[in-house]
Amino acid sequence: MSLSALKPASTETDVGSKAIEHGFPIVPISRLAERESWRKELGRPLYHIHKWWATRLGSVFRAIVLGALSDADTNIWDEFYEKHDFRGKVVLDPFMGSGTTLGEALKLGCSVVGCDINPVSTFLVRQALTPVSEQALRETFEALEQSISGEIRRYYSTLDRETGKPIPVLYGFWVKEVETPKGERIPLFSNYIFSRDAYPKKRPKAQILCPSCWHVFQDRYDAESATCPQCSHTYNPQLGPASGQNVTAKDGDQYKVKSLLPSDGSPPPERLYALMALREDGEKVYLTPTEADFALYREATERLAREDLPIPTAVVRPGHNTNQARGYGFTKWADFFNDRQKLCLGLLLREILKIEDLAVQEQMLCLFSGTLEFNNRFCSFKGEGTGAVRHMFSHHILKPERTPLESSVWGGKRCSGTFATLFESRLLPAKRYLDAPFELGAPSNEAKAAKVIASESITPKIADDWSSDHDEKTALILNGDSASLPLPDQSVDAVITDPPYFDFIHYSELSDFFYAWLKPALDSRYAFFSGDDSSANGEVQHKEAAFFSKQLGEVLKESARVLKSDGVLAFSFHHSRSEGWTAIYDALSSAGLTVVASHPLHAELRAASPKSAAKDPISLDAILVCRKAETVRPTIWSEAGLLKRVSEQAAELRQGGLYLSNTDLFVITAGELLASARDLTSAEFCRSLDALRAQLGQE
Repeated sequence: MSLSALKPASTETDVGSKAIEHGFPIVPISRLAERESWRKELGRPLYHIHKWWATRLGSVFRAIVLGALSDADTNIWDEFYEKHDFRGKVVLDPFMGSGTTLGEALKLGCSVVGCDINPVSTFLVRQALTPVSEQALRETFEALEQSISGEIRRYYSTLDRETGKPIPVLYGFWVKEVETPKGERIPLFSNYIFSRDAYPKKRPKAQILCPSCWHVFQDRYDAESATCPQCSHTYNPQLGPASGQNVTAKDGDQYKVKSLLPSDGSPPPERLYALMALREDGEKVYLTPTEADFALYREATERLAREDLPIPTAVVRPGHNTNQARGYGFTKWADFFNDRQKLCLGLLLREILKIEDLAVQEQMLCLFSGTLEFNNRFCSFKGEGTGAVRHMFSHHILKPERTPLESSVWGGKRCSGTFATLFESRLLPAKRYLDAPFELGAPSNEAKAAKVIASESITPKIADDWSSDHDEKTALILNGDSASLPLPDQSVDAVITDPPYFDFIHYSELSDFFYAWLKPALDSRYAFFSGDDSSANGEVQHKEAAFFSKQLGEVLKESARVLKSDGVLAFSFHHSRSEGWTAIYDALSSAGLTVVASHPLHAELRAASPKSAAKDPISLDAILVCRKAETVRPTIWSEAGLLKRVSEQAAELRQGGLYLSNTDLFVITAGELLASARDLTSAEFCRSLDALRAQLGQE
């Protein structure tokens, strides 16, 4: 029998127990989760209607909800693909995020309560869970297309160099420039090969820029000598003037890039150097911009100055995730867009706000807000054979892009990241998922998993306040501090969540990017859009472990207050350092909660950026299952027993085909220690964890 099917001694309780406290199918769920992680937006489109950070895997949370509500003798994997009706059960997520817990619990027939301190989270989850007919959305989209798309598309057009006819521009390629004290303007190219295939050895063709006349031409991706067909300049296209934080002038003088930023504090200027356009026959072609192309951009700038458009005026507040952008002069959220983007986005938003049906309007606002992620000066080009646009949040800091990519805001054929393409790839799939939610089929040798219908449609009543009648599925979606919930004592059957990590992403700083556009449109409708920004007040996020632990402990204590006596609280967590786990131990202790089981599960795509850059990346979460401390009997634990369980769990996952890094082993170890040692001081817990890590050879 596998370890995951055994009941650890630490789960002996004085009340009835749940399936999740006993065996948990860590291998099949992990394999299914790994498959889902490759394209999360396809496996669970409902939670990807709009950008959110660290969106968890729906398959994992379906299993957690099922295990938290099912009796102890339930086999979770056997029941995973069955339809369930937990009518009358209420599940709470105090860190709602993108709404994964809520959606999975609703699919199982529960009522749900979700709360988040962040207004953008609250808005996007409301939109995700609100059913609106595809017909109504399509009719509205077509009306927008009729009224405004032509104006926007005109600003993203050029003349075919062969036929002289107007053709659509898919992307514009830009480069930031700095000026030396001697008056030389230097483009921040690290090399002059600006477009290559994702598999260059198979398709060596690449697009190259001439640094002398700025002509675009074609050569091999690995060419070390190229001659421009326009001006005959010969050079090494692999070498550009920018390298790391330095830039080299033509006379050989070197400067720090930041020392050459504009003295007025504005962002560095950018120069348009190439276009990708679509010919009538469907061929994509790279073009050198002409004077007509530059004139069209100037026209957009002039019109922007005349129009009264809903462009954000909010400033970028200092913070861990925003300071790098501010250091390059991006001090207002409007600075994140060039003039053409501001004009076209403003025209589109103004038209959306004319939609009379507010339910449909808010769906389009959600879509518009999501479009911003791919249409700003922090995006870049991924290359041929890919989705083309690398969105601005590929880094967890707002990293200024030296060679930004500009997409066509409305979009069309063979574009990505545009309003039109995201309507088809984000909004409509999310609404269809409400009508027919599905699971990915069980892992097999097949390259593509079949979809399995294992739930009724998601049709919750969106509630505005607590109701004692939950026989019909309701979704109470709150905004505020989850340390103070408007819920009665012992009113929820399970608390299931994914708390933030104390020294990682500060969601409110990043979500201000969206909030700056949404607030003017929604502040008269929703009180949670009344602030100057999406606000860190009450956000459980802090670089100091003790402060983070205190904040998290207050939310967990409140969650314990509203949790029924026989209910469980389960949450996912991982961290690479003992400090992070000690913060969790302290938070649970202060909340009067005890971990009774820990299950390691696959949680993240290992190749995901910035995870792929980590020396020893984490792919596992520990699913920590907790009960109120007064319902749990004291236990005796030993290092030898704990290490044996860690070894067996690791072996089980590896035999199931999962690769584990040293840090993954540490996650398993830390989770097991939380589930075993309950009467240690904070310092003793930290020392014990460090000692266990050393014994596992993880130093």
